Amino acid sequence: MIRSRYGIHGFLSGVLVLLFAGALPALAAPKAELWGKWLAHAPASAVRVDHAAWGKFLAVYLIRGSDGINRFAYGKVTGGDRKILEEYIARLASAPVRRLNRKEQLAFWINLYNALTVRVILDHYPTGSILKISISPGWFSVGPWGKKLIEIEGEKLSLDDIEHRILRPIWKDPRIHYAVNCASIGCPNLAAKPYLAESADAMLTEGAQAYVNHPRGARIAEGGLLVSSIYHWYKSDFGGDDAGVIRHLKKYAAPALRRRLGKIEEIADHGYDWALNEAGPPAN
Repeated sequence: MIRSRYGIHGFLSGVLVLLFAGALPALAAPKAELWGKWLAHAPASAVRVDHAAWGKFLAVYLIRGSDGINRFAYGKVTGGDRKILEEYIARLASAPVRRLNRKEQLAFWINLYNALTVRVILDHYPTGSILKISISPGWFSVGPWGKKLIEIEGEKLSLDDIEHRILRPIWKDPRIHYAVNCASIGCPNLAAKPYLAESADAMLTEGAQAYVNHPRGARIAEGGLLVSSIYHWYKSDFGGDDAGVIRHLKKYAAPALRRRLGKIEEIADHGYDWALNEAGPPAN
C-alpha cells in the first residue's frame, strides 16, 4: 500500500507508481517522436566534447557488484565532486551540438542523459526510488522525466526529450535502451565509463549483452520466458511483438541462453525493479 503526504495528488501519484512498478498494467511508454531541430549535424566535423570529468566521477562513485549490477554511491558524493558534476553538465549545455558529427552527438546525448539522471537523484537524495521524485509537470505525472532540466542551443530539454525525441527517433537503435540509465536496479547498468564517439557502438553492444544475459533482462523459469518490462514498454523498438523481442534476445544471448530461447515462442511475463541502484546504505 502506498502512503502519501500529498492528499489526492499524492494518492494519484501513488497509483501511478504502482502502475509503473508493474503491480498493475503499465501505462503506455512515450512514443519516439522526432524533434526535427536535432537532426542537424556536421558529418565532416572534427569537434570533440570532453567527457573526462564524467569519467572521473564514475570512477569514484560507480560500484560494480558481484551480482552483475552496477550501483552508485550517491550518499558518498562530496560537495567538491557535486561541483565538478555541475561544471561538466554546464559545459555540455554550451556545446555546439548541431555542429558535431553523428557519432559525437550520440556520445553527447547519452552522457548528458546519464549525468542529468545522477544529478536529479543527488538533488533529491535520500530516496528509495526515482519514481518518488515527482517533479514532472502535469496532474498525472510521476518521476522526473518530464521536467525541463537543461537548456541547449536555446531549447529547454527534459530527460524524455533526450530519450524519446532525440535518441530513439534519430538513431532508431534498440541498444539505446541499454545506455540511458534510470537509476534503478531493474535498469540496464550505468556504464562505468563515458560513451565516446569511437567507442559508443561497442559499448552499446556490450550493454545489450550484459543485460540480456542477466536475470533481470531475460530468464527462463518453469519453461516460461520472463523478461524485463523494458521489452514490454518499448516492444515497438524490439520488433513489435513477442517474436521480435525473442529474436533480439537471441542476437545478444550467450550460447546457453540462445539454445533455450530456441524453444520459446512467446513471453510469459515481464517485471521491473524500481528500487534505487544505491551502493551501500543511504546517507543520514
